[in-house]
Amino acid sequence: MTLILNIETATSACSVALAKDGIVIAGEETNDGLVHAEKTTGFIEKLVKNTSISLSSLDAIAIGTGPGSYTGLRIGTATAKGLCYALDKPLIAIPTLKAMALGAMQKLKRTDVLYCPMIDARRLEVYTALFDSTGKEILPVHARILDTASFAEYGTIAFFGDGMPKMKELFANDTNKVWLDDIYASALNMCQTAEEMFQTKSFSNVAYYEPFYLKDFVAGKKTL
Repeated sequence: MTLILNIETATSACSVALAKDGIVIAGEETNDGLVHAEKTTGFIEKLVKNTSISLSSLDAIAIGTGPGSYTGLRIGTATAKGLCYALDKPLIAIPTLKAMALGAMQKLKRTDVLYCPMIDARRLEVYTALFDSTGKEILPVHARILDTASFAEYGTIAFFGDGMPKMKELFANDTNKVWLDDIYASALNMCQTAEEMFQTKSFSNVAYYEPFYLKDFVAGKKTL
């Protein structure tokens, strides 16, 4: 039996999930904005209390690697690393966009479409990638400014994530596109992949692990 704690803080949503052999047994999440610092550890404590499973019983900690919010990623990383060090457990790093795509595949169950997760960035920009129905990466993770020519060279695509509404505004009447409103960055979508990576011992070095920011952090000017 494998017990893995999954943590996802790459976007405005914050979530944790406890999985046994890749199956979710408990989860907590919120999408109340960047409240990760106050919610992440509280969610973990709640899972431990509700399941009566001690942290020392865990086999590994899985973290969503991003891209996404700089602050959110830092908080999730610090939490995951702290647990790995304290409990002497391995760290599993799971790309956020790929986990979203796998969640969409499980929900839609269509093999005739491509899957396009989108994480909201600034203005008309999103962090995105493109996957086929087997999870193979068709387009690598990148930052893209959306316009009416975006993804025109591809066939039917399912779009989802908190950046998806930007795309939908541009193509609201396009019947060649599928819109999934309830797929977003979530620890619940990480569990199966985390189990597979655990079985193949695909671990990250805890000391040197850094989240995938994609773009350098730029601080805004402080207003008086």
